[in-house]
Amino acid sequence: MARRAPKTTPPSGGLDARKATILEAVVAEHIKTAQPVGSTAVAANGDLAVSPATVRSEMVALEHEGYLVQPHTSAGRVPTDKGYRYFVDHLKAGTIGSAQRYQVKDFFAHVRGEVEDVLEQTSTLLSELTSYTSVVLSPGHSHTTILSVQLVSLDARHQLLVTVFSDGAVVKHSVLTAHDVTAVEVTEASRQLNALLLGTTLETRMQVPSRNDHVASLVREAVSVLHAEQPTVDGEQVFIGGSSKIAEVFDGVETVRKVLAILEQELLVVSLVQDILDKGATVAIGSEHRNESLAACAVVVAPVTIDGTPAGAVGLLGPTRMQYREAMAAAQVVSEQLARHFAGEDDRG
Repeated sequence: MARRAPKTTPPSGGLDARKATILEAVVAEHIKTAQPVGSTAVAANGDLAVSPATVRSEMVALEHEGYLVQPHTSAGRVPTDKGYRYFVDHLKAGTIGSAQRYQVKDFFAHVRGEVEDVLEQTSTLLSELTSYTSVVLSPGHSHTTILSVQLVSLDARHQLLVTVFSDGAVVKHSVLTAHDVTAVEVTEASRQLNALLLGTTLETRMQVPSRNDHVASLVREAVSVLHAEQPTVDGEQVFIGGSSKIAEVFDGVETVRKVLAILEQELLVVSLVQDILDKGATVAIGSEHRNESLAACAVVVAPVTIDGTPAGAVGLLGPTRMQYREAMAAAQVVSEQLARHFAGEDDRG
């Protein structure tokens, strides 16, 4: 029985059904082979019942509309950023495989340590689940409560302030004084700091003692240092996993060099991820980054939220021809499990 040609009712996005099917076939084939895609390969797609000549004509139209480009004469065509964007926007949700699901479940069932250790290990996990470099942003602490504060004397004028937050983070700061402080005064200052700070957050502003004695002075200095460091504490520490994969998935030494240079700049990575999240997006492709060094890159991100509060993010960086469905599914699963871990929930899935 002859197959019916697909209907040509335009789906959301401006392309009729046949053009959309052809574009999606070109993107899928190019992702798989990294080569320009010809009309014959697309015509072999099971969802089409048209000749290679018809496919070729539609591919020319898609090129004129900016979805495809022909690298050189007589070659097939490759997707543009616009073509990838259409593909991603119309992509059905994917899932990770059973082996990967077990790997994620087992990881979070056994991972232990301070927040930084967990995030570093999570970045390795996410990279192992995919063929891409992972990016994990630390959760901020501005909304988490302080569980413990301790001053440790390093010498008479140098104390170490150790603060434990409710999300398990342990943050250390140096506190310097202009006068010598005794061990007894350090102990008393620790007691007063706990009375003052326990149960508060970094956004809480409290009345510090105004006395001129050494203990009051040390308490004021410790509180000042803790709050002065809030932008750094709350501001996202970045953990990169699988940097070596950059060389494996990108073509060209210069592209590899540019991407690695971006990853070495923590603030740029934070801005990159945050910009995507601020737009309410989960994927940024090529020119959408507005950074020439990332023109060949796609970035997939998934926010980590606990009780509706942002608590960091995870992401994957790869070429524009990345396996989007698999990458998006892996990032989403890991972000959900990371949120459950920080919230202290058991994985019963």
